[in-house]
Amino acid sequence: MLVDVGFESFTFDEVAHRAEVPIGTLYQFFANKYVLICELDRQDTATSLAEIERFSRLVPAPQWPDVLDEFIDHLARMWREDPSRRAVWHAIQSTPATRATAADTELQLLEPLAEILRPLATEHSDAQRIELARFLIHTVVSLLNYAISGDPDKFDSVVMELKRMLISYLFAVTAG
Repeated sequence: MLVDVGFESFTFDEVAHRAEVPIGTLYQFFANKYVLICELDRQDTATSLAEIERFSRLVPAPQWPDVLDEFIDHLARMWREDPSRRAVWHAIQSTPATRATAADTELQLLEPLAEILRPLATEHSDAQRIELARFLIHTVVSLLNYAISGDPDKFDSVVMELKRMLISYLFAVTAG
């Protein structure tokens, strides 16, 4: 529904109607549409976190660029197959409160990703690796958002450029 109507027109009345449940049922679980959006973002993050944890078992390894390539492919498939990810991403940016909640949720991704980056960024402090992880997450999400919003025939080429950019960047980080 969020994809169909956008966040501004997204209402609990319409959600209840489409889900064929009483509106009170929604309010039992979610105080308002912002809380619902934050829950959708939390679920998206949990899916990404599971993939990051799988990824972490494969690195460090000499073939880390291949592993990163596969990881980005997985994220790209998630974005391509579920257009609601883009809608949730936009909705979560809508208010200071939802952005703050998203930032807290994002920490669940940043800490394991920063640990994955430890062998590549040996000269960086833990705080610097967290910022590097934040940069990578925001870059991937922003460019997947860009890829999915454009010409569907160009999605794969945008993902290829994203991979090239991140792998080159991480080689530069490794080199110091």
